Amino acid sequence: MKSIDQLKVKIFADGADKAGMLEMYRQPFVKGLTTNPTLMRKAGITDYRAFAQDILRAIPDRPISFEVFSDQFGEMERQAREIASWGEQVYVKLPITNTKREPCHELARRLTQDGIKVNVTALMTAAQVRGIVDALNPRVPAYVSVFAGRVADTGRDPLPIMSESLDIMRKLPLAELIWASPRELLNIFQADRIGCHIITVTNDILKKLALVNYDLDEYSLDTVKMFHEDARKAAYAI
Repeated sequence: MKSIDQLKVKIFADGADKAGMLEMYRQPFVKGLTTNPTLMRKAGITDYRAFAQDILRAIPDRPISFEVFSDQFGEMERQAREIASWGEQVYVKLPITNTKREPCHELARRLTQDGIKVNVTALMTAAQVRGIVDALNPRVPAYVSVFAGRVADTGRDPLPIMSESLDIMRKLPLAELIWASPRELLNIFQADRIGCHIITVTNDILKKLALVNYDLDEYSLDTVKMFHEDARKAAYAI
């Protein structure tokens, strides 16, 4: 198995807790960051603009994605243009559809024609990737985020979808495919193996990096010791 510094896939930290984001920013293997309204709400963020601008002052030199939150495309566009104005490293996250299943293709086309970098998010099928790729400006950098982890939650293997998505995106030389919502550390190595450009990873998963290439016999013994110690502390008796 490769060590983390041998991987070609870029690791982006996914979160909305400032302390956690700064902790990941200090790691040389973290090449960018992403967040979303759900993570921000869980982190107790109440002022969207103030939070984003505070993060951009603290992290001025890595790509960071912030998401629009309207369900109406006109208001989405207004939000997207303001978010884009916050910094050159900012990518504007657009949901692949609104809640009415209406695709964001035309909005993505307008924004990228004006040079705005977008991160189209919440995709789960190759057909969705094909549709948005046809809308994006090939001369402007962009991210396409396929939620491989959520695909796996349905019992489907996400690898074929991710591989097909890479093939579809070859016509966009500046666009990068994101393996989003990974469920385990193994997903980083799977993404790397198929040539995926980026994987977004939460702090909880990133903290397991110390286990990469850890001896399995030792890991087995660690697990036995944990069970034994917990039983001792609980003072179980039969």
